[in-house]
Amino acid sequence: MFGRFKAKDEIHVPPAEVAPLSLTPDVVQKARPNAERTVSAEEAENTIKDKKRADRLMNVRMDLHKRLLETLNLAAIESASDADLRREISAIAREGIHEMGVVLNGVEQKQLMADLMDEVTGLGPIEPLLRDPTVNDILINGPFQIFVERAGKLELTDIRFKDERHLLRIIDKIVSAVGRRVDESHPYVDARLMDGSRFNAMVPPCAVDGALVSIRKFSKEKLSIDELINFGAFNEAMATYLQAAVSTRLNIVVSGGTGSGKTTTLNALSGFIGADERIVTIEDTAELQLQQIHVGRMESRPPNVEGKGEVSQRDLLRNALRMRPDRIIVGETRGDEVIDMLQAMNTGHDGSMTTIHANTARDSVSRMENMISMSGIDMPLKAMRGQISSAVNLIVQVSRLTDGSRRMVSITEITGMEGEIISMQEIFKFEQMGIGEDGKIKGRFMPSGLRSFYTERFRQWGYNLPSSLYADATVYTDPDGET
Repeated sequence: MFGRFKAKDEIHVPPAEVAPLSLTPDVVQKARPNAERTVSAEEAENTIKDKKRADRLMNVRMDLHKRLLETLNLAAIESASDADLRREISAIAREGIHEMGVVLNGVEQKQLMADLMDEVTGLGPIEPLLRDPTVNDILINGPFQIFVERAGKLELTDIRFKDERHLLRIIDKIVSAVGRRVDESHPYVDARLMDGSRFNAMVPPCAVDGALVSIRKFSKEKLSIDELINFGAFNEAMATYLQAAVSTRLNIVVSGGTGSGKTTTLNALSGFIGADERIVTIEDTAELQLQQIHVGRMESRPPNVEGKGEVSQRDLLRNALRMRPDRIIVGETRGDEVIDMLQAMNTGHDGSMTTIHANTARDSVSRMENMISMSGIDMPLKAMRGQISSAVNLIVQVSRLTDGSRRMVSITEITGMEGEIISMQEIFKFEQMGIGEDGKIKGRFMPSGLRSFYTERFRQWGYNLPSSLYADATVYTDPDGET
């Protein structure tokens, strides 16, 4: 990488070639400061030295970690205090450093001890990222490329694993802790970290260039409706409407893409459920953080090594019907469990909720149709759509926009059937108005002007929503506070 640098006082990096006639003099003048970047030979040499030292420290750390595994009483680690463990690790590390003849300064020694603690008690190099509250996602593409998402934007970190074996050992440490497995015969896995963060891994041979890992971090703070309004996820008028919808036990589907905020929205909506109701949650990987006391949480289980013992979401959903739930919340509907979910919504479990992957409210209905079709049940299209239209009352569409922000872009009601077509009406939407100089999307939340199909139901339950709620959009403000 650095072989192109020559031993000169300065090395000029030539600008990209451009057509001379396409640039005006003022543009050339503006571009010149960036075009004439220079890198001194001393800077290049220091960069090479830093890289070599980082590689050497990585090797020292891995050698010491191997020594720790051979020396420490692993069974006693869990019961030992952090202070005792640090003292023991420090003593073993000092002895190892002395035997290897490695000279480290104070900063390097402190960092080495922290890294060793992470290797023994945590998840190695990515442990600092798990502790960083600004990181939302950790994405690993092989041992030498680790990305994180901060504020909706991806950035490459300088953290890396020593090699593929090091990465696979950390993956195995995670999945074995929750009783799951991943290997060549079963090269992918979903799991949950100790703090509740969602973990997914794909290993070779399916992962061509090294193991692929994605970690969606678990938020320790439950975002309330007020906080989401302050963040600009939706506005007060929409929150008022959603409170009435949840409180009057409408069945709600939260639709959106990966990372759009479906689970966060579902958690927030659950805040409108009364404390006197019994809720049963069903998930592949438990990550919902409901705000009620009376919650029964269930998680599916994959088959064991012998291919037995699998418990699917559909199995859990069927069992949940015998557990006297007032509401059933399915973390994500992605397969044939959609049939049981719709049956539950249709047979006395009003106010149930689920999430689904789809781009629009209309697409989410199509996805439910497809999932029913793929389940092997031979049902006429009209009967299928009739089942959906009578079960689902409301579709809340969320989206992650190009600037990384997450918005509730649509609230749509299902009002019944017209012939063989499911009739729908949009009540609120987010209208994008442009992009600011800072790259942030400007827009506003606005009602469609249509009065809710469930207005009479709201009134019967004591929610008399004013007609101004569905009035012209100019009375509301956009996420940036502009009318």
